[in-house]
Amino acid sequence: MHESPDESPDWSGDWSGDLPGGRSGDRSGDGGAAERRRRFAEEVRSERPDLALLCLLVGAEADPALGEGGEDEAQIELDRLAGLLPFGLATPPAWASALAALLGGQCDFRGSPADYQRLESSLLHEVLRRRRGLPILLSVVWIEVARRAGAPVYGVALPGHFVVGFGAPHEQILADPFAGGRLLTGADTELLVAGATGAPLDPSMLTPADPLEIMVRILNNIRAWAAARPERTDVALWAVELSLLLPSHPARLRYERAQLLVERGEFLAGAAELDAYADVVAAVEPTTAAAIRGRARAARAMLN
Repeated sequence: MHESPDESPDWSGDWSGDLPGGRSGDRSGDGGAAERRRRFAEEVRSERPDLALLCLLVGAEADPALGEGGEDEAQIELDRLAGLLPFGLATPPAWASALAALLGGQCDFRGSPADYQRLESSLLHEVLRRRRGLPILLSVVWIEVARRAGAPVYGVALPGHFVVGFGAPHEQILADPFAGGRLLTGADTELLVAGATGAPLDPSMLTPADPLEIMVRILNNIRAWAAARPERTDVALWAVELSLLLPSHPARLRYERAQLLVERGEFLAGAAELDAYADVVAAVEPTTAAAIRGRARAARAMLN
């Protein structure tokens, strides 16, 4: 993955005001891209973003044939799964055990190391179809099914491994959908964190993740997948462009987008984006801005 220059500041904010909603999709001939981008931008700014819808709009970027019909089918499947949960569940352990029995047991939703190599593992409609995926997408299935049934459920963004939580902090129960819904003890959670970071578990790591935090992590995963595959700049580009539509994001994503456009041979568009990013940087890092403008000139020169 291309990053901004080391000396470039890592501000956060809404830098997407002039980002054309469907530009990358329109280039590929996908006429519905602009509408998808509009819906995504509208949903991420809503008072209560719909996590399932956002994930399905991400899926439609990878598979434009999904369409609203495919979105509806996925939502119906989540409703169907929720309807299979038993009535009368009242405690966090009961909810966690019931979800594990249904989704991890009866339906066999789980993950494996091989799933990290597949883009489908980050796409909700494919995870519902394959019943395999990354920890965070399997957690989205759990969250959406449990939420529909009335459970006190939320995502927990542990470093390196996303899980789900049930109940208030004093009674919190954690489950690992990637492991079929294995219930996590305190020691299990500490081991997961230590394995990912080498550091002890901090209580702040157990706080609920909101839908936008989950979307950031999903899009980061997709960008990382594409960065390891230089031939998939198409995926990297739409993942960056969706990230730019989030209400808050690092300004360096503008630089990443510009680099991808240049790599894809869209020299004028990439140069224009480099100049726009230089304008953002100039007030604080004029030397960096000058270097970026030099890269913009070099991109335009490639047309000669």
